[in-house]
Amino acid sequence: MAFDERLAQRVRDRLAGQSAVSEKRMFGGLAFLVNGNMCCGVHRHELILRLHPDHTARALAEPSTRIFDLSGRAMQGWILVDSGGLADERVLAEEK
Repeated sequence: MAFDERLAQRVRDRLAGQSAVSEKRMFGGLAFLVNGNMCCGVHRHELILRLHPDHTARALAEPSTRIFDLSGRAMQGWILVDSGGLADERVLAEEK
C-alpha cells in the first residue's frame, strides 16, 4: 500500500538532526522510530502520532483526528491526523 511521500518528507524534515531516528515500513506505511521505538508515521495520507495515553481524549477532540485502529483494537496513545489537519504547511514546520 502506498503512503504519502510528501508527508513522509515533511516528517523527515521535522526530525532531521534528532539522534537515533530511523525509518521502517510498517502498517502498510512508513514508521519513524527513535531509539527503536515508533514515535510517528505515515499511513496512506494520514499522520500516525504516538502520545501519552492520558492525552488521547484531548487530542481526539481536535478536528481531523481519529483513533489509530487498523485491526479492530484501538490503542490508547495512538491517533491519526487526516490531510485536513495537515493542510497548513506550518504543521510539522520547525519552530523558529
